[in-house]
Amino acid sequence: MSDLKAIRRALLSVTDKTGVVEFAGVLAGLGVELVSTGGTAKALRDAGLTVRDVAELTGFPEMLDGRVKTLHPGVHGGILHRRDHPDHVAAVAEHGIAPIDMVVVNLYAFEKTAAREGVTTPELIENIDIGGPSMLRSAAKNFADVAVVSSAADYPALTEELKANGGKLSLETRWRLARAAFATTAAYDSAIATTLEALPADPAALPADPAALPDDSAVATAAPALPGVLRISATLKNSLRYGENPHQAAAVYTDGSRKGIANAEQLQGKELSYNNLVDLDACWALVSEFEQTAVVIIKHTNPCGVGQGTTVEQAYLRALEADPVSSFGGVIGVNRVVDGPAAIEMAKLFVEAIVAPGFTPEALAALRTKKNLRVLRIEPTSPARVLKQISGGFLLQDEDRAPVTAGTLTYPTARKPTPDETAALLFAWKVCKHVKSNAIVYARLQEGFGQTVGIGAGQMSRVDAARFGAMKAALPLVGTVAASDAFFPFPDGVEAIANAGATAIIQPGGSVRDAEVIAAADRLGIAMAFTGIRHFRHG
Repeated sequence: MSDLKAIRRALLSVTDKTGVVEFAGVLAGLGVELVSTGGTAKALRDAGLTVRDVAELTGFPEMLDGRVKTLHPGVHGGILHRRDHPDHVAAVAEHGIAPIDMVVVNLYAFEKTAAREGVTTPELIENIDIGGPSMLRSAAKNFADVAVVSSAADYPALTEELKANGGKLSLETRWRLARAAFATTAAYDSAIATTLEALPADPAALPADPAALPDDSAVATAAPALPGVLRISATLKNSLRYGENPHQAAAVYTDGSRKGIANAEQLQGKELSYNNLVDLDACWALVSEFEQTAVVIIKHTNPCGVGQGTTVEQAYLRALEADPVSSFGGVIGVNRVVDGPAAIEMAKLFVEAIVAPGFTPEALAALRTKKNLRVLRIEPTSPARVLKQISGGFLLQDEDRAPVTAGTLTYPTARKPTPDETAALLFAWKVCKHVKSNAIVYARLQEGFGQTVGIGAGQMSRVDAARFGAMKAALPLVGTVAASDAFFPFPDGVEAIANAGATAIIQPGGSVRDAEVIAAADRLGIAMAFTGIRHFRHG
């Protein structure tokens, strides 16, 4: 587009000062008058730039501990007046309001503050930006005359265009910037609304004076009901080559938390694919279940093998031993820093990706021999809610976190599980939670550590899941235990598990035929534990 507008006066007020001094220097070099506030003005002056205080435009000093800086007609009149509207031009002239042609603003870091462990309610309230969103919205609304810059990422392209056009920007650029600014304020308001839903619903529970608000974590201590309005806000991180299949477009978006798979740091390897990210997320969710050193190998979101050990190498070898065939081409998740010996073993197998909290220099050196192998370092997190899109809407549920321990189990059979069987059952139960339904998991203890033996995933019949899990076993099934993600509707599932060689079963219970199922277990000498909790996983 050819509708170029000159930038003669720019207002800069930023929380994130990355690159702002350099960008302001470019503006000043093009003859642009710089107007600024507080810390931004100081940073520009310290760099030797001439800056006019906003207070000179408004005739009022910054006040109320910085809560009021730019909320004044001297600012918003300068931004919002239409240059092609004679009445507007006359009004600002009459009141001595100076036109502002560019607004450079980024907002108080509310989301970063809300994500910080131990954040207090007063801190949340004070990190709600008022003037910033107001200026962004004013400038974006008047994009025909004003350029609005809401992200430091735009500085390089704007610098290039301004220099190329003698300090002018195109209508196309101003329109792009306006849309980005409205997206920024929408996401910001959404983050505030979502976070504040975690605070007490009764206004009487919140003192009028924010300083008197309780000094507890507004996020960590809350247990809100499902929201009346579901707000979804995420920023495009990068486009992907394609989705699940080459004919599907795809991209990854991030919630800005810097945590989790979407924000993991890729240390080496090819570009991540849609399927890589889905598998890595499933892998990390499962390996995070364990307190002991654990390794998980995932293929198509289902675990091939899970192993624990005293070292990462030992845990990995046990996970691989459980299903070395299916592990080919999978992804690996580790809940400890990967060291050299473990990495050397992992490098022997073709896998798509490895995710862990960290890697030693020796491990990275070993993995670099596989140049296409994707290696990711993750900052752990776990979502409180699970979101799924369906046609016409969304499904939202709490994450499946119901705890099961030896103390919460009940034992309906004549024979009770031994301590080792109980430990193996609890290990198998954690794995089974992450296997697509219907699911049966066979597992055992090796020197006190858990190891899967056979996994029956995604079967339409529970008895078929039991048979398939036994068929998949690469290790002896005799003396194993089995976990079932839901109750047995008939005794045939128990019979299939006993025929495979398992000696104990963990399952929710609750079937109308529980008595028949328990009788079958007693007849077969099987010990059984009831959790009272189901772990269906449909997608």
